Amino acid sequence: MRHEPELAEESTPADYEAAGELLRALAAPLRIAIVMELAAGPKYVHQIVETLRVTQPLVSQHLRVLRGAGIVRGTRSGREISYSLIDDHIAHIVTDAVHHAREER
Repeated sequence: MRHEPELAEESTPADYEAAGELLRALAAPLRIAIVMELAAGPKYVHQIVETLRVTQPLVSQHLRVLRGAGIVRGTRSGREISYSLIDDHIAHIVTDAVHHAREER
């Protein structure tokens, strides 16, 4: 059974462009992993590095892309920056995509 999502109003080409930009920002597997980590709550860069077992410069580079796309925000606390998702919609999109990928295997 196929579920067709209902939109409250008609989508425009600008809406599709914005959605495309969002999906492009999420296109890297490491960015998906970062979003999944942040879905559980705010994290410092060093926590993301430890959990995902990648280098700090690589995490920082991907966080920059996510921040530029309006997906995450950084809040400075002393010398560290805590990152969090701007809203829960992103967490749902990524979680649904990951679950869908698991079902396909």
